[in-house]
Amino acid sequence: MFGFGMGEMLVVLVIVLIIFGAGRLPELGEGLGRGIRNFRKATNEPDSIDVTPPGQDAAPSDPKASSPPESGER
Repeated sequence: MFGFGMGEMLVVLVIVLIIFGAGRLPELGEGLGRGIRNFRKATNEPDSIDVTPPGQDAAPSDPKASSPPESGER
C-alpha cells in the first residue's frame, strides 16, 4: 500500500495518536471519510451550475408587454 510496510504504518499511527489524542481520532476519520466521499461525488456528477440571474423568469408571460414599442407606435 503506497510502498509503506507494516512498521512504517505503525510508526505513523503512533505519531498521529500522540499528536491528536485518542479522543479526536474518530472525528478525524469521520472528516476524512466525508471529504473523500464528497470528492468522489463531485467528480462523478455532471456540472449543474445555474447561470440565470435570480428574480428573472426564463420566458416572459406577455411578450407584447415587455417588448419596446415599434417605430410607428408612440
